[in-house]
Amino acid sequence: TFIIVIFASLSIIYSIPTFKQLAVTLFAGAGILAAILGFASQTAFSNIINGIFIVMFKPFRIGDLIEIGNQGDAFIGTVEDITLRHTVIRNFENKRVIVPNSVISTEMIVNRTIVDEKIIRYFDVTITYTSNIDLAGKIIAEEASSHPLFVDMRTTEQIEAGEPKVNVIVLRLAETGVKLRANICGNNSGESFQLITDLNKRVKERFDKEGIEIPYPYFLKPYN
Repeated sequence: TFIIVIFASLSIIYSIPTFKQLAVTLFAGAGILAAILGFASQTAFSNIINGIFIVMFKPFRIGDLIEIGNQGDAFIGTVEDITLRHTVIRNFENKRVIVPNSVISTEMIVNRTIVDEKIIRYFDVTITYTSNIDLAGKIIAEEASSHPLFVDMRTTEQIEAGEPKVNVIVLRLAETGVKLRANICGNNSGESFQLITDLNKRVKERFDKEGIEIPYPYFLKPYN
């Protein structure tokens, strides 16, 4: 019955020219208002959802120094507050910038507070083709893993699976010999450099004892 009354009323309104024009104007305005409200609610809902994601996945926390956007046009500041709608960031001018969470979710974020100083350096050495590759790799792994500055980067799963602390690979078969490489990790730049320089000496001494040759250029001088 209610629907019949509505349709009857609309028929009467549209049958009268004055009311018809007024009705068209009102319905058009209502449609625009509904579209505006729908867009606004969609944006607000997006901010809330992204705010929940920020809280759950924690790409940054209150107090972190973050960089938002590309390097050429990046915004840098310290996170002061995280709400469901927006994130408050204090820039270097001590101004508080309110950034919608939907904007943050679409930009590249660099968290400058989360810093891991550990550095992996390559330890490369070339041995002759007549030398034992497996023995050379074993020596490198033993000397590296026993060094006090060495950092074991294996995950719990890798340790349980029995993977070695140091993995030595055959990097290249060069003209002068077989080039071996191991990735060696130290706590920081200084310690990792010291670790590599120590390994150069320790590996060379072990190679000499175990009969592993390192190729070097030499010349035969004819004897007259």
